[in-house]
Amino acid sequence: MTLDLKRIFANEGAVLPVSTELDMSDVDHAGGYPLKKPVCVSGSVSNRAGVVQLHLEMSYEYEGLCDRCGAPVSRSFTVPYDKALALSIEGEESDTILTVPDMQLDVDELVYTEVYVSLPTKFLCRQDCKGLCPTCGKNLNDGACSCDHTEIDPRLKKLADLLTDIENSSK
Repeated sequence: MTLDLKRIFANEGAVLPVSTELDMSDVDHAGGYPLKKPVCVSGSVSNRAGVVQLHLEMSYEYEGLCDRCGAPVSRSFTVPYDKALALSIEGEESDTILTVPDMQLDVDELVYTEVYVSLPTKFLCRQDCKGLCPTCGKNLNDGACSCDHTEIDPRLKKLADLLTDIENSSK
């Protein structure tokens, strides 16, 4: 979706509502395709006192596997986006101003970039996820396993063997 902003830049007090959906189901992230439903975008472009502002809210549902226990999880995220729009900027680039030199704004490209950057790098079913037992693979969120977790550090294994040899020789 491309917005023509000529009317907004020319008329103080003008408002252009923005409402669209963007299909990002083909986006590969962390070895999967977590955005099964379209990203919903709503907001507006407005000219108040000669300052053109873009206000967007991008909502999406992220579906994936928990990084600790492997359980399927679905969670909703909302990404706010607020920038002033300008035809050009003199000097250095700005984080608060988005330039639109031809008065055309590609909303799809902007949404794609902002949503992709906001995707979680570590996705957990819950903050206190206990993960899987490294020995038997049981999901520890469902309860403790019966494995013996008194594993000796491999660097100290030779000392344990030495102690066992001393005990055996003293008998």
